[in-house]
Amino acid sequence: MRDMFRSWPGQGVRICLLSLVAVCLLTACSKREPRYVIGVSQCSADIWREKQNAELRMDTYFQDGVELRFASAYDSDERQIEQIDSLIASGIDLLIVAPNQVATISPAIDRAYDQGIPVIVFERKTNSKKYTAFMGADNHEMGRLMGEYIASRLNGHGKVLQIMGLKGSSPAIDRDKGFKEAISHYPQITLVATLQGDWTQQSAYDAIKAFKGDLSDIDFVFGQNDRMALGARQALKEKGIESKFCGIDGLPGEGGGIACVRDSILEASYLYPTHGDQLLQLAVDILDGKPYEKEIQLKSAIVTADNANVLLLQNEEMRRQSQYLDELHKMADSYLEQLGLQRTITFLAIGFIVLLLAVIVSIYLYFLQRARIHQERTKMEREQLDFYTQVSHELRTPLTLIEGPLSQLSETKEIREAGAETSGLFAILRRNAHQLTELINKMLNMQTTGNIDDLSASQQDVSPIETTGHGATSALEEPTDAATVLIVDDNADIRAYLRTILQNHYQINEAADGQQGLTLANEIVPDLIVSDVMMPVMNGLEFCQRVKGGTATSHIPVILLTARALGQQQIEGYESGADAYITKPFSAEVLLARIDNLLKSRRQLKNLFAKLDDASPKPKSQEQPQATVPLQKEDSFLIKFRGFIESNLSDSDLNVETIGAELGLSRVQLYRKVKALTGQSPVELLRSARLQKGRLLLETTDKNISEVAYEVGFTAPSYFTKCFKDEFGISPSDLEVQ
Repeated sequence: MRDMFRSWPGQGVRICLLSLVAVCLLTACSKREPRYVIGVSQCSADIWREKQNAELRMDTYFQDGVELRFASAYDSDERQIEQIDSLIASGIDLLIVAPNQVATISPAIDRAYDQGIPVIVFERKTNSKKYTAFMGADNHEMGRLMGEYIASRLNGHGKVLQIMGLKGSSPAIDRDKGFKEAISHYPQITLVATLQGDWTQQSAYDAIKAFKGDLSDIDFVFGQNDRMALGARQALKEKGIESKFCGIDGLPGEGGGIACVRDSILEASYLYPTHGDQLLQLAVDILDGKPYEKEIQLKSAIVTADNANVLLLQNEEMRRQSQYLDELHKMADSYLEQLGLQRTITFLAIGFIVLLLAVIVSIYLYFLQRARIHQERTKMEREQLDFYTQVSHELRTPLTLIEGPLSQLSETKEIREAGAETSGLFAILRRNAHQLTELINKMLNMQTTGNIDDLSASQQDVSPIETTGHGATSALEEPTDAATVLIVDDNADIRAYLRTILQNHYQINEAADGQQGLTLANEIVPDLIVSDVMMPVMNGLEFCQRVKGGTATSHIPVILLTARALGQQQIEGYESGADAYITKPFSAEVLLARIDNLLKSRRQLKNLFAKLDDASPKPKSQEQPQATVPLQKEDSFLIKFRGFIESNLSDSDLNVETIGAELGLSRVQLYRKVKALTGQSPVELLRSARLQKGRLLLETTDKNISEVAYEVGFTAPSYFTKCFKDEFGISPSDLEVQ
């Protein structure tokens, strides 16, 4: 390959690379950057704001080069402050913001304004004057008109109840002032109580349930939005109290305020306009330097049974037209994208094809000359490798049967108590057997590394713990129930020797080749397999692959026991799925220690992650007994990892960076370590733990899906429901305690 780049074909390759660079540059130049980037910070996520966001997106079709970046704080001051700062840092040209509360969000808005970013405050006010424009309806007027409406419906006599929105938000404050101002003109109308909600239906329901006063003679309930009015209606209905209800928002669609008025669920609502199109036009006018009004009051009206049906019909027609426009826009985008791609391809096609043809022909001629030489060389190298592998197998196998038994005999009482002459003769046998082994190793290594370029001469037989009995680092742990070990080897003497080593510690099964071993492995499913590599019918590499690929046997650790000592041969063994690779002749102590370590590792990881899958703590009576063996480094890491996840499940901001910082690892280090030990990523384990805890809560408590979702760290119940279905195949609503 190096020679090719020195020749003429190398020049063609370089020209091709330059052409590819040119293609990339032309493609990059064809991408259009947005003219304006506008950040939209919503204080919450509800139907009203979804409608407004949809209108904003729709209007971008008529505003060339405008990109919108949305963020929703889900009624959290802290989250909205972080999101505003993040939008500022991302390089937006203008900020549109609906503040969650009057005072707390003002500093973040001020920071944007002070950096020269125009700010449009819509729907809700702040206590700062640092904004470019304000757009919204008159909440004070809304509250006043709803108070007048209720007074007229009661003919100036009766008792009313008010449910306020989020405490500290400007709409709640202004609507309360307007409502109380209106009913103050009617002395015979009594405001029984003003209860605190947070704009959600559940908050109004809970407020009614928690109220200790008498509500049996309430004539009218004013919810500062339609959802709270519906929540109050549900709570009073459960108490057996009949009353009338009205709210604010007047959203279209089934379940919205207008439909509720039409169906007599609510007496009235008040249209709270979204006007996303007008809002985006104001933003573009500001950025374009066109004249604009700083304070824009949106007009609205009360929805009653007289006009509800007409309003719904109008909205349905507008929705249909919007959908049609959206489809047309998508089609236009698709056609323009295809046109641009075709133009680029046409521009480059002729020159690029000619260039490729020249390069391909040159490379073809070059490799045609070298193919025959390479083919012959590869064939020769493979024949050499096969020859030395066979020689290695034939020599190392009898050496194993000499060195192994000699090592065992040296530990017997008879040899230790023998006289000096017998001990000396025995030592001579062992010393010369060892010298013969080293001589054969050196001879084979010299022959193979001297003639085969593809194999690395620097590769040693195996790691110290796998080749020398003196290097074993852990004593054999005697299991309570003996594990089953399957021995697969075509040499009957090797099988007998292995049985002698292992039979006092494990239950032994034997097979004479890979095919028999595979059949027996599927039948008995052993705890561990020790297999030779060079066998008839089915060799050890194929046998290992079949074991690791089988559903019933994929988990079984496999130790390859072989005379194939070259580095490339060891790589082939591990690529086939082997868990360990021990070269003949081997030490009985090494084999026992390696088997014990593999079985111990499997048991500890299985126990550890069986507990991790159940994210909830178990009673002490159900806890499994702790392992008596000392924990390895990886085990203590996984226990700490599991404990940190379990103690922080409710934190929706918990992420890989946070976990890594706690454990002293970077994101990449954490991912690689957890993936290597468990087969799963940290994100997958975190999500699985949250879903398991969520399922437990749904099955054992009366909490609803939203409460469970937030408690286990999800920021949106809808996303919790999707993940739950993906994990368990059922909806969380199927598990709610009725």
